Amino acid sequence: MKKYLLIIFSLLMSCTQLIDPPKNLIPKDKISEIVAEFAMNDQINTYVPGSNLENATRMALKQRNIKSADFIQSYKYYIATGELEKIMNDAQEIILTKDPSARDYIDKKLKENKNTPLLVK
Repeated sequence: MKKYLLIIFSLLMSCTQLIDPPKNLIPKDKISEIVAEFAMNDQINTYVPGSNLENATRMALKQRNIKSADFIQSYKYYIATGELEKIMNDAQEIILTKDPSARDYIDKKLKENKNTPLLVK
């Protein structure tokens, strides 16, 4: 009897998600846009040393009426569900749409380093 209960319990646990969706879950397309903007803001610091990335991040969230806590919870949710790779790929496509010359840079970095971060793949 204990074996049957263990099997049933195991099946029930395998059917549930690791994390419940947050109350204010940000849609994937919107979070992709935000991640793309964060990446572009990060590059601004290369050209304008001393830029305040924290203010740029706050401004990107404020423009979309998103609280930082909601973004963090949504980001954690997408990491736990394994959907972050698609979000990062969508963010990369947004960047390439805004700056087509970035494709050459990405290809160059891929040749130099095979262990590139998810956003650069």
